[in-house]
Amino acid sequence: MRNSGSNDSPPGPPLWLLAELTYRCPLQCPYCSNPLDFAQAGEELSTAEWIRVFREARDMGAAQLGFSGGEPLVRQDLAELIKAARDMGYYTNLITSGIGLTEQKVRDFKVAGLDHIQISFQAADEAVNNMLAGSRKAFAQKLAMARAVKAQGYPMVLNFVTHRHNIDEIAKIIDLCLELEADFVELATCQFYGWAELNRVGLLPTREQLQRAERITNEYRERLEAQGHPCKLIFVTPDYYEERPKTCMNGWANLFLDITPDGTALPCHSARQLPVQFPNVREHSIEHIWTDSFGFNRFRGDDWMKEPCRSCDEKHKDLGGCRCQAFMLTGDAENADPVCSKSPHHGVILKAREEADAPGSGMEHLTLRNEKASRLIYRG
Repeated sequence: MRNSGSNDSPPGPPLWLLAELTYRCPLQCPYCSNPLDFAQAGEELSTAEWIRVFREARDMGAAQLGFSGGEPLVRQDLAELIKAARDMGYYTNLITSGIGLTEQKVRDFKVAGLDHIQISFQAADEAVNNMLAGSRKAFAQKLAMARAVKAQGYPMVLNFVTHRHNIDEIAKIIDLCLELEADFVELATCQFYGWAELNRVGLLPTREQLQRAERITNEYRERLEAQGHPCKLIFVTPDYYEERPKTCMNGWANLFLDITPDGTALPCHSARQLPVQFPNVREHSIEHIWTDSFGFNRFRGDDWMKEPCRSCDEKHKDLGGCRCQAFMLTGDAENADPVCSKSPHHGVILKAREEADAPGSGMEHLTLRNEKASRLIYRG
């Protein structure tokens, strides 16, 4: 079912498999990238179904497997899934909030063969972290589990999603990471999908905030490198302050394969919102999904492009940008990503920047996954 023209050659294998084990999560993050209607998702894949998916993807050449969610620790079979993946030869990583993790589970996952654990924080300030997470004990739990992960010899990988309410504390964030002896730190400015897109006006930092945070990060990076310090700082800027789009997930269905909790297969974790029928692993093999399904061929290559992308001399570098962003902001997934200054819809990005420069509302006005629990934490 491949498109014609430049898309005729068969795709390479899906090298990176993301297993979104569940949409369930105890936290309430206002920038969560899960679908807004996540509660409407179908029944979660069973242990046996997940293991079959891992095997089929591995047979095609997949090498890295990430366990994600929601909160993957909600799944009681996580250690079993980790062991199955390790026995197949995957490099495995767990992407977690740390809520639900224990020292015993950290040890059990090590025995099962897990290669690394990434723990996410909402802020370096305990009150802000707990308000955004929707849990009075979240920050203390994250600190304890970060130390437990380090004690078991895993690489210490920390993730902070930054936005207008915490990005001014970037120095404090980095200091906390150094205190926890982090090996890798991802300072990822909010990308606007799911709840984050719903809360964009309240989350997008100003250009001045972003430039200051990047400058401070670079200063820390230079000092650490001069000292021979092992910590690596990765600063991710939001698309909204770029003039050219990023190549989404290294290209549509090029390297990345996402399997959602109910078995829907996606070329990126946000693609479910598109008006495209995506296949399900309960009905089709991974090989068919990756190679022949309509959804995975819909935006492969460049035959689908229309102007200005079709005649752009940079189209093979950015592949038109993000299809989900194009759909969210213009209503048509075939349009050029509005982040691109060549897009006729670039004005929506300029307007968003202007809105970010206006006085923003407080965190209490953000829409979270669980309004009742989050309001109690904020007022508590």
